[in-house]
Amino acid sequence: MGLYTKLPNDIQEVDVIVAGGGATGCVVASRLADADPALSILVIESGINNYNDPMVVHPAYFYSHIAPGAKYALSYQGPKSEHLAGRQASLPVGHILGGGSSVNMVLYSRAQRSDYEAWKTPGWSPDEMLAYMNKTETYHGPDPEGRHGHDGPIHISPSKFRSHRLMDDFMAAMNRVGYPELEDINKMGPTNGAMRTMSYIDPEGRRQDTAHMYLHPRLQDGKHPNLHVLVESQVERVLIENQKAVGVVYRPNPLYQPGGSSRTVKAKRMVIMNCGALGTPPILERSGVGDPKILERAGVPLKADVPGIGHEYEDHQGVMYVYKSNLTPEETLDNFNALRVDHDVLMKNKDTLLSWNSVDIQAKLRPTESEVAGLGQEFQEIWNRDFKDIPDKPMMIISPCGCFPGDPSTVSGQHFTLVGWNVYPESRGHVHITGPGIDDPIDFDPGTLSDPQGTDVKQHVWMYKKQLEIARRMEVFKGIAFDLPPFPSGSKAASIEASGPVADIKDIEYTAEDDKVLEQWIRGHANSIWHPMATCKMAPKEKNGVVDPTLSVYGIQGLKIADISILPSNIGCNICNTSLAIAEKAADIFIQELGLGK
Repeated sequence: MGLYTKLPNDIQEVDVIVAGGGATGCVVASRLADADPALSILVIESGINNYNDPMVVHPAYFYSHIAPGAKYALSYQGPKSEHLAGRQASLPVGHILGGGSSVNMVLYSRAQRSDYEAWKTPGWSPDEMLAYMNKTETYHGPDPEGRHGHDGPIHISPSKFRSHRLMDDFMAAMNRVGYPELEDINKMGPTNGAMRTMSYIDPEGRRQDTAHMYLHPRLQDGKHPNLHVLVESQVERVLIENQKAVGVVYRPNPLYQPGGSSRTVKAKRMVIMNCGALGTPPILERSGVGDPKILERAGVPLKADVPGIGHEYEDHQGVMYVYKSNLTPEETLDNFNALRVDHDVLMKNKDTLLSWNSVDIQAKLRPTESEVAGLGQEFQEIWNRDFKDIPDKPMMIISPCGCFPGDPSTVSGQHFTLVGWNVYPESRGHVHITGPGIDDPIDFDPGTLSDPQGTDVKQHVWMYKKQLEIARRMEVFKGIAFDLPPFPSGSKAASIEASGPVADIKDIEYTAEDDKVLEQWIRGHANSIWHPMATCKMAPKEKNGVVDPTLSVYGIQGLKIADISILPSNIGCNICNTSLAIAEKAADIFIQELGLGK
């Protein structure tokens, strides 16, 4: 038992290898260890240990994890794209024990019932997945319908700090544009409104990542002697013999341990991939599992023909709209992010600001029928097909953030940001290897806004207009802090004034020419909202599936995937909650297959 930066020489073989100690890997390994403490398990994580790291424990540090050069994240860059006005899409992902759960926004957000219904997979129905969601959590909010868990390892609480004026003002503005306040948009029921957020924090305001809540307690309790965790080490490939996974090849991560050499560890019973939507496909392809054409081009001998690997990448696509405000420095994170307050003093005093992720409301919204009609006939057809008769399915998720999302030292005054993202994009991307080695470049293209019909851009046109009408009806609004689209002279959309009573504000009128300008502006500003998924789908192989309902990789025995890459289709939420439910479900599947806990 132990947590290592260098694996002891006497650990040459274990029963189960968990490749990736991220959000799901920590859960799976811990549940397997509970089922049979005699089972030898090795977790291999490429990032560093997160134990009691203040930048992990305190949610207020979230913005440092998405900044360029972030210490605990890896940044993936897509190619320059005509769909993004020549820009490159970028995507940071967690690179630390606990993965995304150690660096994300700690926002508690569940998928819709219709999302799980759309999977159409035995054993993965909405009610079955709800049971696993509840298994993870101890919910500290109202639950009159009994839709939440109350004795799980992860606490769900309201932040100890709230920016009350921003929160109340945004909610009032939502009401003014026709959306209600809802007590709970996470009970797998109807939405189309806004709720005051709950977060992955305990009642004391500490982050609830899966490493701290699942893995570290078992490493320290003396009851799990065969649970081993190796950090700062990269899995290069899975060893496959006679169509069975028998181990992995890994190396010390050169970011932390330069000059190290590769080493092999054998797995007697199972190898479980938990490296995420961008990490799992390249490892499988380097192992010889994937599309024969991709592997031939990369110089990797084929072990199993599974063409869906790395294919049909999905994400959520968002824009951050920054506004000037009359908020005080005590009502935003700007001073904290700009280091204008002493962080050591805040920690010494256990300041409640440290528990705040800057977000106090999340809304899931649908357009009206007239707004849908205004987006054109092609969009109307897609709405009728995918949304109209599924009333719990939102088109946008939006939240107010109490800060300037970039470097706040470059601006003066206090800001708030409305972050809006489309929940079910039509665009698809890919992630593949280009060569046999771990250092060969990755071919990653998120495909942002690339759908041929331009549906995703149309969604963003509606989102731009809707978020602006909300902002203009907020008492704290004092003007825009982003560059307006270059609307033509005389356009009613070209000037946004912050004046007059909010009750008297009328919606801005847009012309067809304005919409064309807006579409191009969106292509210059939209980006990933950090929710990569669906690159190793749970689906029939002939439908680009990679795993079956037991999470077994097609064509290879003893090789499993238990991360967010297995999603058959997109989900209407931040992805952490679904990742945790997948991990709990996966652990039960593996426990049964391994004959544990009997």
